This record gives sequence, C-alpha cells and structure tokens, in this order.
Amino acid sequence: MATIKDVAALAGISYTTVSHVLNGTRPVSPEVRTKVEAAIDQLGYVPSGVARSLKAKATSTIGLLVPNGSNPYFAELARGIEDHCERNGYSVILCNSDDNNDKQRRYLRVLLERRIDGLIVATVGGDGEFAQALAAVKVPMVLVDRPLEGVEADLVQIDHEEGGYLATRHLLALGHRRIACLGGPAETLVAQERLAGYCRAMKEAGQTIQPAWLLNTEFTSAAGYTAAAHLLEKSAPTAIFAGNDMIGIGILRAAAERGLRVPQDLSIVGFDDIAVSRYLYPALTTVGQSILQLGERAAGQLLARLAQRHRPTPEHTVVAPTLVVRESTTSIELNESP
Repeated sequence: MATIKDVAALAGISYTTVSHVLNGTRPVSPEVRTKVEAAIDQLGYVPSGVARSLKAKATSTIGLLVPNGSNPYFAELARGIEDHCERNGYSVILCNSDDNNDKQRRYLRVLLERRIDGLIVATVGGDGEFAQALAAVKVPMVLVDRPLEGVEADLVQIDHEEGGYLATRHLLALGHRRIACLGGPAETLVAQERLAGYCRAMKEAGQTIQPAWLLNTEFTSAAGYTAAAHLLEKSAPTAIFAGNDMIGIGILRAAAERGLRVPQDLSIVGFDDIAVSRYLYPALTTVGQSILQLGERAAGQLLARLAQRHRPTPEHTVVAPTLVVRESTTSIELNESP
C-alpha cells in the first residue's frame, strides 16, 4: 500500500508539502498541487483518516447504537439519521446490540475508541452499568426514543403514552369493549408508557381492565404471534392494541390461523407506523410519526450540539403521535353482524 512518502518521492517534492496539499494547512502553487494529485492517482494512495483526525481533533464521524437492527423501526430510524448526517458532511458508524446488554457496552467502547465526534443511542434499557458508562461519555450525545436514568443528554422521542391512548381510544370509539393489550417487554419504559396510555383510555371510558387481556412480550413478530395464540385460545377479545407494529404482524398471523377475520372478527392497532404496515393485508391501523423524520430530527439535534457544545441544559424533544387508520380496524357493529 502506497504511503505519503511514496507520493512525495514520485512528485519530487517534500513530505511536508504533500501533507499541506492533503490537509489544506498551507497554500501551495497550482503546479505543485497538480504534481501531488497526479502522484496520488498513479499510486492509488488513500490518506489515513485516523492521522488526519488526530491533527484536526475531529473525525466527522457519528456513532449510532441501536438495540435491534432487524426491527424495521430501527432500520428506518438509522436511515433518517444517516441521510441527515451525510448531507452535512458526517459519516455514521452503526452498531447493533441485538438487545444484548453486554454487547451494547462493548460497542460503546468500540465507538469511543474510534474517536467519534458525537453519539446517538437507542438503548436496550434496563442496564444500570450501561447507563453509568453513558453518563461518563464526554462527546455530545442524543438519546432516541428511550431516556436513561442518570444520563444527562439531549433526548428525542415520540409521546408513547399518548400513542397508546390514541390507539385504545380509537378502538373504544368503534364500540369495542373487550380490548386486549399485547405490550412490549415489561421492564422497558417504552412498553410501560404505551400500556399506561391503554389503561388511561380504558379507565376514562369506564371499562374494567381484565388481567387476562394484558400480556407482555418482545417487540418482534414471532413473539407477537406466540402471545396472540396464547391469548386467543383463552379469551375472545374483539380488538387488540399491539405494543408495536411487529407484534401486530404476529397477531395477524395468529388470527388467520384460527379463522378469525381482520377486522370483521378482530380489530388490531399497532404502534410505530413502519413502512411495511401499509402493505400488509389488511393494512395495519397504527399510531406513530414518520420514523425517517424522527431520525433526521435526532441527527439535527446532535449536529446542533456539536456546533454549540456549551449550551447549558439538555434539550428534550417530544414528538406527538398521530393515528393512521387503515384496514385492520372496524366498528363492533360490523363484528357482530351475521
């Protein structure tokens, strides 16, 4: 592999002059610049990004840590973050922790060793050791979707409690009363807040919440399928609020295998509005906000923090969810028709 000294030798100039051309640290004549560029092309020389970052004390690199890269929500979020960073001259290093606390902590160390300029984190949650490590991070940081106790950082999130409330209120407005909730992992704040919205809507409507209608599971289609199969074997809800769209997809499968028509026999509302929810059959009614825009907003907040590192207090941005009515919900009157 060619080195900067090889470029200098071929161009017939000093190593220092080549460095000035590459880093723009001192003006050089057009003739010298032409010689250097020709030597670089001929040798296929690639400058060391690490060496240049050490001089500049910046890498133009953002670290992104997500809990589950196979979840379309985080894939779309990462796309929004990457698009915004790329437009503004930053590269993104993506690390997927697979919902594993140990892996999450290891990747944090890896990213910091890469001398990233800033960090965006969507955390697994429930890991005090990871929270302590994040609290000690010196680079600007934005948390997405899930705050962490003890971590003072900018936060961008959707209003999960309001989203759960909107989803359940929609089902109640359609006349449903036997409404189950298949929420996410009980230990995660996101799942707790979405469940709180469900409970608020049910209590507001004067409805008794049946313990058998409340199940916690992972935020995956497989887990949603298993939980729905268990629920539908033991009870007969007319509607289900799914803790996210992936769980909703699993519910669709479990309902179909039991001969339940959606929405005629069972209405389903998801959460997140991932892109695929529009193309299911029936298309999934859901609550959420543009995930791409949420990612763009998180990236924008981080870049603003990089530009003004000494802003006194972290900013907390809460994005209001909206109800997106599609084909997976209908009124109880239709459910009860012959």
